[in-house]
Amino acid sequence: MSGNEEERPERPSEVDGTAHLFSALGKIIKVLRKNAGMSQAELADATHCSEDLVSAIERGVRTPQPDFLIRADPALGADGVLVAAVTDVRAALARARVRHPGWFRDFADAESKAVASHYYEVQAVPGVLQTPAYARSLFEHRRPMLDEATVDQRVADRMSRQLIFDRWPVPTISFVLEAAVLLRPFGGREVHREQLRRILDVAQRRTVELQILPQDREEHPYLDGAFTLLTPKGGREVAYTEIYGHARLITDPDEVRMFSERYGILRSQALTKRESLVWIEKLLGER
Repeated sequence: MSGNEEERPERPSEVDGTAHLFSALGKIIKVLRKNAGMSQAELADATHCSEDLVSAIERGVRTPQPDFLIRADPALGADGVLVAAVTDVRAALARARVRHPGWFRDFADAESKAVASHYYEVQAVPGVLQTPAYARSLFEHRRPMLDEATVDQRVADRMSRQLIFDRWPVPTISFVLEAAVLLRPFGGREVHREQLRRILDVAQRRTVELQILPQDREEHPYLDGAFTLLTPKGGREVAYTEIYGHARLITDPDEVRMFSERYGILRSQALTKRESLVWIEKLLGER
């Protein structure tokens, strides 16, 4: 789900600059790559990752992992500049794992370790798919208002959750998004377009299944709101709901089974992955 951990205001804590660090590193990597006369595809080959990942790191959408920085430094002729940032990146990632609001921390911890995660969303793009600009727009417009320090921290916290896409072995990850979620231009036209492209980047991975549920469906198995299903390693599946700021991690097997059945029906009613990608491309005007 969108992971609306902003719904319960807490006392602002000191911002550690994590989001700014990752954004700055992305810009530095882009400049180094261009100065080296390399394309994103060439840097991807040199660092043993995908071109999409390089693009996302340069745009500040994905976190540059320490291993990536270590491989990219000699490839870009950075003379130790990127390697020098590794210690700070590791420290920032460690802090990010424990900064979530207390009431949200159990879910964030379970999400980071789950072997399978399935998200159904009805209002906003799930937090693990959000761009920094999209997340910032949501936090800045919530009421009661959050101060700038808290907004910065919450954006960084949300970006830290996206590390699940870089784990190995890769967890099973799927999404069912109501079409209305991608029709709302939160943050304005450019932020909206960047967000749609981010979703395309993630959805094109073979490790991710993303489906759109069109608005013209005449039947629906669950109209009570968004939910997430998580399966911990060696444990039973659990469900998570968050409505009007009230978070609930559900472990009762019978209740979890109901959410699992609903999710299965939702997937059967949604567009296929390929159809969903085409739907988003058309929304972007790229088809």
